[in-house]
Formats: sequence, structure tokens, C-alpha cells
Amino acid sequence: MRAFHDAHPHILVIGDLMIDHYLWGGCERISPEAPVQVVDISRETTVLGGAGNVINNLISLGAHVSVAGAIGDDENGEELQSMLSAIGVNGNGLIKQAGRKTSKKSRIIASNQQILRYDKESKESIDKTSERGIVSYVIDVIDSCDIVILSDYGKGVITDAVAKGIIAAAKAAGKKVLVDPKGKDYRKYRGAYLLTPNKKEASEATGIVINDDKSLKKALLNLKETCDLKCSMITLSEDGIAIYDQNMRRFPTVAKEVFDVTGAGDTVIASLSFALSLGLGIDEAAPFANHAAAVVVGKIGSATVTLGEIDAYESSLHQSTSEMHIKTKEEIFILAERLKQEGKKVVFTNGCFDILHVGHVKYLQEAKSYGDVLIVGLNSDSSVRELKGPSRPVNSENDRAYILAALESVDYVVLFSEETPHELIKNIIPDILVKGGDYEGKNVVGAEFAGELRLVKFVDGKSTTATIEKINKGTSC
Repeated sequence: MRAFHDAHPHILVIGDLMIDHYLWGGCERISPEAPVQVVDISRETTVLGGAGNVINNLISLGAHVSVAGAIGDDENGEELQSMLSAIGVNGNGLIKQAGRKTSKKSRIIASNQQILRYDKESKESIDKTSERGIVSYVIDVIDSCDIVILSDYGKGVITDAVAKGIIAAAKAAGKKVLVDPKGKDYRKYRGAYLLTPNKKEASEATGIVINDDKSLKKALLNLKETCDLKCSMITLSEDGIAIYDQNMRRFPTVAKEVFDVTGAGDTVIASLSFALSLGLGIDEAAPFANHAAAVVVGKIGSATVTLGEIDAYESSLHQSTSEMHIKTKEEIFILAERLKQEGKKVVFTNGCFDILHVGHVKYLQEAKSYGDVLIVGLNSDSSVRELKGPSRPVNSENDRAYILAALESVDYVVLFSEETPHELIKNIIPDILVKGGDYEGKNVVGAEFAGELRLVKFVDGKSTTATIEKINKGTSC
């Protein structure tokens, strides 16, 4: 996933956009007018819902997003456009249809318990003018997009004409279309790359009760043939994802703790699209989507996921390789900013770490204990020669980086060729800067950019120089 952090694919989302509106408060009495609770509202929040939650997930992953759909010429429509604008998504592809109500779902939450929901929306199919406007916009922008998502919530935007027009335009432009389907008849999605129904939805659409691998394969094949798909997919909740192109494969997932499955389907189609748009095959994109969904179900409410959270999840499963933890400077600067936005305390230290020994390990373990994420700046080979002389380093920069990245205490390794890590620290702006105890009373490079400086004592008698001397003398280390 290393290359993902620099990636910003352009993804086009078409679908039913909504506003999820929450009224939060407490309840301490019953109304004297009727046997109902009286909720004292203390705050209100709004978030994008429906296809908007797909957009939020894509933005969180780092994608550029364009959107098309139909909204009402009303106050809720203006609010929705403002919400999109606030996250950098323009509303040029939104068609305002007179008389149509923009979807807004309001929920009253009393003491963290939802007690009522009321909706204001139109559910009927959009009119012919809106259909033509959406398809025309898609045709205009399709060449600049890497992939297309149809997010169908059954609110009337993804009509037969819209679905067929967009899929035809995408095929002509050589773009994949991924569909989160709705209803029982999926034929309007014919020609898409894949659909992402869950097991219940797939059973209803195919008429096949899915209760074992045989029935699962039969349903996948049915969807593939009925909808003329390149790849057939069914999401299986805690059992992961099943796909069929030339044969059936299952990709299991492991969610550590499930709090809420709300929005997990939006996360799956967003992360699949993100991975596929970067040129990954379906066998690589499916596990990525699984891990993204596993993070989201561990949160409460419709949620999004970041690449940093997926990195951390994969690491926790011991499925990440050392290479995934070795970053370029550009990657580490972006990653550090994301980590801090997520409320993580970032720790930075640096060194040559030529021949790794117990002193190094204990030093790094203590450094990690000061925060949530430890970033290690590693001197390149040329930098080590400048500092230590022409006989060093013993181990190459690639070997040293790989070994450091394999340590449990080290989250990320970044190489630098300068004599000091001044520029690294200036751009990372760590919460904690860690150096060895020998810097007591000395000026520490980059300390002015860090929130706090901490010094760690070295283990007596343990150093790379001492190790090399013992090796040369043929004595025991």
C-alpha cells in the first residue's frame, strides 16, 4: 500500500445524495400533552449520507471526486451543495429539478439512543430532463476520470436510462463502472465491471438462497451472466468478500470488534474503486476493501477510513511487510499530517542503526512508549560515511531500513541523505523528539520544531563500534 499514500485518482460518483441530520439531547420528562418523551435539544450535526457517504470515504482515502445526481431546488439542496463544496467537491454535475425534495433524514437522539427519525425526500424517478442532464455531464467529464461509481439508494436518481447511458459512456471511454445496487432487478446495470450486493441482496436478486459455497457460486454466476459483468462479487459481512471471474475466490476479513455496520457497504465500494483506479487487480483490491470495512465497523455511525488506519489494521494482523513501513520523505510528510489529524501522538528519532543490537532495541522501545506512532529517520549510506568514515556502514541502507521496519516498536522508517535530520523534523513536526542521553546539555538539531524533547539513556557497553571491535578481535559479543 506504500504507493497509495501519494495517489489521488479522479473518481466520478453518481447516485442518490442525502443529508443525514442529527438532533442530540437529553430526556428527563414526559410531555403533559401526550405520552411521549420531551427531548431537550443541545446540539445539531449534519453529514453527507447516501452516495455522499461514498464521497466522504473517497475523500478520506485521498481521491479527487466529481459528483452527478439530481436534487431539489430547495433549502436542503443548497445545504447539500455547501457540504460538498466544504470538502472540495464541486456541484456542477448536480441537476436541480423543480418540485423535487432533496433527501434529508433527521434523527432525534436522546441519551445516545435514537428515538425517532423523520424524512423529507422525493422517492419517485427523476424526470427525463434530469436524466439527460446527468448523462450529458458524465459524457463531458468521463475522459478525465479513472473510474465510475453508481451508488443506488433507490431514491429515483439511478433510473434505467441513467444507468444504461452512463455504462455505455464509460465503456466507450474504457472506464470501469462499479455499482452498489438496489432492488431486485439488476438488469439495468448490464455491462458494469462489477456489482457489490451483500448476501441478502444477492439472494433477493437471483432467487437463490445462499447458505453454502455451492449456492454462493451459483449466485455469483447468475449475477455475472444476467448483468454481463467482468467480475461478479458478493459481500459476506464478517465472512469477507466472494468474487467470480474465471473461478470463485473468497477473501476473509477479521474485524477485531464490531460496533456498527452502518456505511460498511459504502466503504467497500469506495475502497475497491480507489484500489482498482490505481491499476491493482481484483485479487489485490478485494483484501484492501475488506480491511477498510473492518476498520469502519469498529466505529460508531456511518464512518470513513484513512490509509493510515488501514496500515495500522494490517499491521495489527501481522499481514504487513517491512516494505510497507518504509516511506519516502514525501510519503512520510503526508502520513505525519494525517496521523496528527487523527489525534495520534507522533514520536521521531534518528540514527545510523548499522549493526542492530540490544541497545538499539531498548532505545527504540522506550521512544515508542512516549507516543502512538514512532517514525525513525535513517541515515543513508552516503550520510553514514560522512559521519563514521569510509569503512561504514557495514550494512546497506536498504538492509538497515528493512530490519528496523520489522521491529514491533517501529511504525515507519524514512531515509535521509543530509548530515542531520533538520529538514525531516521541520516537515514532520513531531510531538516528541527523542535523542540519546549523550545529548544532555547539548544543542539538538530540529528540537525547535518538536513539541517536546526527551533523552534516552543508552545501554552501557552496547554500540555498533564496540560490536565491530569484538568481531575484529574474534571475541564474544
